[in-house]
Amino acid sequence: MTSAPLAARLTVPSGPLFFPVTAYGPDGSVDLDTYRTHVRRGVEAGAAAVFACCGTGEFHALTPEEFEACVRAAVEAADGRVPVVAGAGYGTALAVRYARLAEAAGADGLLAMPPYLVVAGQEGLLRHYREVAAATALPVIVYQRDNAVFTPETVVALARTDGIIGLKDGLGDLDLMQRVVSAVRTEAPGDFLYFNGLPTAEQTQLAYRALGVTLYSSAVFCFAPEIALAFHQALRTGDDATVAKLLDGFYRPFVELRDRGRGYAVALVKAGVRLRGLDVGEVRPPLHEPAGDHVKQLAEVIERGYALLEEAK
Repeated sequence: MTSAPLAARLTVPSGPLFFPVTAYGPDGSVDLDTYRTHVRRGVEAGAAAVFACCGTGEFHALTPEEFEACVRAAVEAADGRVPVVAGAGYGTALAVRYARLAEAAGADGLLAMPPYLVVAGQEGLLRHYREVAAATALPVIVYQRDNAVFTPETVVALARTDGIIGLKDGLGDLDLMQRVVSAVRTEAPGDFLYFNGLPTAEQTQLAYRALGVTLYSSAVFCFAPEIALAFHQALRTGDDATVAKLLDGFYRPFVELRDRGRGYAVALVKAGVRLRGLDVGEVRPPLHEPAGDHVKQLAEVIERGYALLEEAK
């Protein structure tokens, strides 16, 4: 656990937010040594924070014991240099359990996933996240996506809740996000944080920045940290030419390839990590591995991305 408050550490990030994949050995069990290596390399490459055991990290596929071990390993690998945020999800009771496991493992905060399966009303969603926030001393970022979509009024209530510091948007409704930002700004003014949490968030980050949302998750950082860093730096400094070059030559082709398979937002990222030399194993069911020709195309996209960086030197 780092000493500085999580919100302060995330407000002006020095680099991309890193969502590591979870490493598995040949027998399918969690490989903590490889996972530590993956996290440590990401931190040393310039990640501003580690989001362990979240969507890219296959939170859904981990037992509580594996989850706690992975969060603890991420904390060890980060070694206080950057904050570590852990996923927490399912129904309220299990989400509270995962939150407490993350706290025991030394995490700095929580990313609260949508509740499992049910489509709840706003009152129930608000109660769910308030109970998760009250369960530990860890600050909570609420993840909006799928069956957890909030009205601006509910986000105002979340922003007024002790322990809830931000909203990560995986829905992509920019009209709704603008209304959320406006409502919180006028009715619950403060330092509430917003994150672009769409898959391959770089592809949509120009639009989110126009709403004032500067934080975003970067799955690409898992396998091509130099590309992710260059894009982050170009956005931060207003280097529109580099942003456009990377969007056109790397991110758009990657997104088009990602969209060719169900679950590729995780499976293709994990394949990318393996292509870059770290054997993190395959994804667990119900996800499946990318087709062989898709992996070959991924290698070509990655090669093209690094060639663009060389051209820019």
